[in-house]
Amino acid sequence: MLYVVATPIGNLGDITIRAVEILKEVDVIAAEDTRHSGILLKRYQVNKPLISFHQHNEAMRTAQLVERLAAGEKIAVITDAGTPGISDPGARLIRECIKRGLDFTIVPGPSSILTALIGSGFPAERFLFGGFLPVKSGQRERELRTAAGRDETSIYFESPYRLTKTLKAAIDLLPDRQLCVARELTKKFEEFRRGTAVALLAHYESHPPKGEIVLLISGRGD
Repeated sequence: MLYVVATPIGNLGDITIRAVEILKEVDVIAAEDTRHSGILLKRYQVNKPLISFHQHNEAMRTAQLVERLAAGEKIAVITDAGTPGISDPGARLIRECIKRGLDFTIVPGPSSILTALIGSGFPAERFLFGGFLPVKSGQRERELRTAAGRDETSIYFESPYRLTKTLKAAIDLLPDRQLCVARELTKKFEEFRRGTAVALLAHYESHPPKGEIVLLISGRGD
């Protein structure tokens, strides 16, 4: 059985009781970063073998894990934060389990996407999650232009090193639209900063952002 286990997005206290119980029961835990996950597992006294499972070895590791699952092992897969399979390793393994008819279950938990959406105050009835904004400026501008035409809220992951570039592009493409930068969610310096691209750019040029960022763009007419 494969267990796809959500882990805290910041505050280590946000893990579920069920997740801890399962992590203590499995034969092995596949983690995106074994050193990072080791901190969480140590806090909850989980002493299980750890193997790496990240974007650079996902194909090879998926093949190995599928064979171990087929042999009857219980395996948990976790990422650095949040639920595996969303902009993180895990989706390939789940698809292979479906293909092979192997049992798996999802152990839900914290979500930076939903936390950011609710905290933004933007309409949450309908929204689109676009993953990480493209690194290349031309592709990023096309994505922002698409977001400008949506009626629902658009949600993206963004790097703190590219946030000001994105906000500069948004000044031309989304001049009057309300944006929200949700940063360091559930951590000590959690921040929800709302405003136009001009206002947000002015702030982050004088206060360089750090940490994990979720960028939200309100829909047309909101």
